[in-house]
Amino acid sequence: MSPESPSPRAPWLVLASVATLVLLAVSGWQPYDRATWVMEVMPVAIALPVLWLTYGRVPLTTLLYVCIFVHATVLMLGGAYSYARVPLGFQLQDLLHLGRNPYDKIGHFFQGFVPALVAREILIRGHHVQGRRMLAFLVVCVVLAISATYEFIEWGAALALGQGADEFLGTQGDPWDTQSDMFFALIGSVTALLLCSGLHDRQLGRLAAR
Repeated sequence: MSPESPSPRAPWLVLASVATLVLLAVSGWQPYDRATWVMEVMPVAIALPVLWLTYGRVPLTTLLYVCIFVHATVLMLGGAYSYARVPLGFQLQDLLHLGRNPYDKIGHFFQGFVPALVAREILIRGHHVQGRRMLAFLVVCVVLAISATYEFIEWGAALALGQGADEFLGTQGDPWDTQSDMFFALIGSVTALLLCSGLHDRQLGRLAAR
């Protein structure tokens, strides 16, 4: 099947796109802080049209589409409440007896998990690297580079907005928040490689055979 041929998963991808738009609208209806919402959902607003425009020419694996949808949901929920106030985070805080709302760490875990699969797919399909060890190494390096770049963005927002950036930063008084954010992205990338590489390889093989 060529990339231009109708795909049996196309209706599901359309449904996921519509669901994403609905969730985006709901999250932005009355967010806790409008500026925080804009900054948090910006990756979703950028990624969705890019995925639409590239689907016919460069369709991604189903695994990656599913993971992107889950990550988008995490971002939109964090944008609606601000990460330090997401109810799920308070439930986890009580359950695990933590000193702070940990929802932002879920976000940074996915910031490692999903980009790891994106980087892996690009590197494999573009034949940019040989050897599984080098592939895993480069994937983790890409994830850490993305995580560091995001921390630079947060730093820039803090300098530009002053106290207005507190909701976006979501440090909750933790002086090591930047380091722990990057560490959770690292954990996410390694988890993706350990749990999903086999399934990812099989789906990439099916794409290549079309």
